[in-house]
Amino acid sequence: MEVRRGIAVAPGVAIGPALLLGSEDYRIPQRFVRADAIESEWARFQAALQAAVSEISGHEELAAARLGQQYGAIFAAHRQLVQDPKLIKEIEDLVRQKSHSAEFASSRVLRKHAKTLQDLGDRYFAERAHDLFDLEKRLLRHLLGERREELAQLTSPVVVLAHNLTPSETANLDKKFVLGFATEVGGKSSHTAILAGALELPAVVGVGSFLSEISGAETVIIDGDQGTVIVDPDEETLGSYRESEQKRKTASVRLNLLSPLPSETKDGVPIHIYGNIEFPHEVEHCVERGAEGIGLYRTEFLYLETDQEPTEEVQYEAYARVVKAFPHGPVVIRTLDLGAEKFPTSMQEIIDGTPNPTLGLRSLRLTLHNLPLFKTQLRAILRAATLGDVRIMFPLVSTLLELRQAKMILGDVIEDLDDQKVMFNPKIQVGMMVEVPSAAIMADEFAREVDFFSIGTNDLIQYTLAVDRANPAVANLYSSADPSILRMIENVVRAAEKHNRPVSVCGQMSSDPIYIPLLVGMGLRELSVTPQSILEVKQAVRNLTVVQAREILARARTLDVARDVENYLRGELKKLSPDLVE
Repeated sequence: MEVRRGIAVAPGVAIGPALLLGSEDYRIPQRFVRADAIESEWARFQAALQAAVSEISGHEELAAARLGQQYGAIFAAHRQLVQDPKLIKEIEDLVRQKSHSAEFASSRVLRKHAKTLQDLGDRYFAERAHDLFDLEKRLLRHLLGERREELAQLTSPVVVLAHNLTPSETANLDKKFVLGFATEVGGKSSHTAILAGALELPAVVGVGSFLSEISGAETVIIDGDQGTVIVDPDEETLGSYRESEQKRKTASVRLNLLSPLPSETKDGVPIHIYGNIEFPHEVEHCVERGAEGIGLYRTEFLYLETDQEPTEEVQYEAYARVVKAFPHGPVVIRTLDLGAEKFPTSMQEIIDGTPNPTLGLRSLRLTLHNLPLFKTQLRAILRAATLGDVRIMFPLVSTLLELRQAKMILGDVIEDLDDQKVMFNPKIQVGMMVEVPSAAIMADEFAREVDFFSIGTNDLIQYTLAVDRANPAVANLYSSADPSILRMIENVVRAAEKHNRPVSVCGQMSSDPIYIPLLVGMGLRELSVTPQSILEVKQAVRNLTVVQAREILARARTLDVARDVENYLRGELKKLSPDLVE
């Protein structure tokens, strides 16, 4: 058993066979064979070995004839390696003594030796490790034929392990077969992590290099609560996790009882809880868990699910589905936040192949550079606004000029729809995300020009602390509890109060119960959270009084280190809602 630690990004536990994405062309279908099938299994391996040797010999002869003996020698080395008696004996022992399948035994032995070579830290030996990976794939191909199983063509449940998953790859994971995932890279609030939460798939990112040490079909546990990945767990560990899973189900039943109850503090102050969603189908989860509306509908995944830009009608139908689920509650639709790691192939010509980092052309900046795309989305939103309380929100606003340009484009679209006699809502509320320091600092001025604020803490933390939220190397510096972040949030809240503007928090911070007393103490009365966090946040609210929240805020203000603030808040939550603290 091996335990790896990473960053927990989506709660829950997944247990299943590993599928190594990106480094495994062939998924091993079974780990063990029956005792009476061992001889035939070993015969299968020998046949595959002979086929691999013949194939390599053919390449050796061809390379020597066309390119020279020195190139043929490359394949000769491969042939000698695959025929190494020690390797073959190790594989045979696993098949005969442990009843491993030929595929699993081959993969395990070759990967073990590859890992040993990689750990030597020498470039030459690292290259030899790649030779072993190549031999592994060659043997698996001969053992399994051409039976590859792509991520989109899964037929049985797996735990996905990958170096990284793009947001579009994550968005297309099939929950029927993908139990959870872990990646070598990534940060707590990367877009891939956010999507894992939306899909409610247990996930751990930033684990570091580990794929070379794992063979396909090995049992893996993904612990999305503690941020651990356990490879080949023993029976005691498996039993412990299955027992924890039963306790989780019991706790979930208890939390579900809160769904119909009002979200208000113990002293009767309403705290409105809305849902954050990525996909239209998530709205059902929000309704079931008692959300009062949608505080953040991220629309960019309409673009990431396909290579073509969605039409106005496709967008309208998606928005309409959400609005119809909340006919009496607000639905805040954020315009496209594309760019950086979320960039569809259909829009590559906009950046003309140049790097587009986090500080590059993204979000509102991108849509202001592509007015046809922007106007198409605004038309769809304005039309859907005839069905309910729909509001438009612009992301990553950094200057008053940007905001005014966006509002001007919105005005042009309103005129066009009016001229065309298309039904729409001309009195739609317009708000903005506060997620860059310039917007937080200038909140007083922005409040004069919008109907509402929504504080996006994920990017606000990233840009304030100069920490790439997708980079595990600096993950320890990324903290919602940093005193600078708390001061910025308070500044925005005071500006909103001064101008009588509603303000909510819609980042990951509002989905973590430890921050609820702090946010309530600041005066926030609207929280937009991930669907799976709705009931936990409601419980934290209902176990709290506003007086207690203000006292907690006052104490937190005296602390000047993020770690101390976080530890203090965790201790306070344990007093108020002990079952919400691990």
